[in-house]
Amino acid sequence: MAGTGPVISVDGSGLRVVVVAGRWHDVITDGLIAGATRVLEASNAEFSVVRVPGSFELPVACKVALESGADAVVALGVIIRGGTPHFEFVSNAATDGLTRVALDTGKPVGFGVLTLDDEQQGLDRAGLPGSKEDKGEEAASAALATALVLRELRDHGVA
Repeated sequence: MAGTGPVISVDGSGLRVVVVAGRWHDVITDGLIAGATRVLEASNAEFSVVRVPGSFELPVACKVALESGADAVVALGVIIRGGTPHFEFVSNAATDGLTRVALDTGKPVGFGVLTLDDEQQGLDRAGLPGSKEDKGEEAASAALATALVLRELRDHGVA
C-alpha cells in the first residue's frame, strides 16, 4: 500500500472547482466524493459535482469543465482489474487523458482514479468508516494546493 498522501489545508476562497466522478462502483466512488467534498467545503472554494458514465469519460468532462472557467478539477473513478485487457486500456486512457488535460489547459487535475486488483482495495482507500486512506480527500487537497501555486506564479509574472 502506498500510504496516505498529504492533505493540505488551504484557503480556496475565490477558486471554482468541479469534482468529476464516474458512476461505476458507487459505494467506493461515493466515499471518494464525500472526501473531496469535505476538503472543498473546509477550504471555502466554490464547487460542484458532476457524474460521468465511467473513468474513460473523465478526461473529456474535466477538459470541458476547465475550459468553461473552473480553476481546477478533481477526477474520481474506480477501475477494478478483471480477466481481460480492458483494465489496462481504461486505466491508461484515463491516466494519459487526465495528464493531457492538465498540460493542455495549464490547470490542475486532482487525480483520484483508483486502479485496483479487487473491491477491498477500493474500500480501504475510499475514506469510508474503516478505510485506511481517503484518496478523494487527497485528490481535492492536491488540486486546491496546485491551483493556488499556479495563481501565485501567474500573479507574480512567473508563469
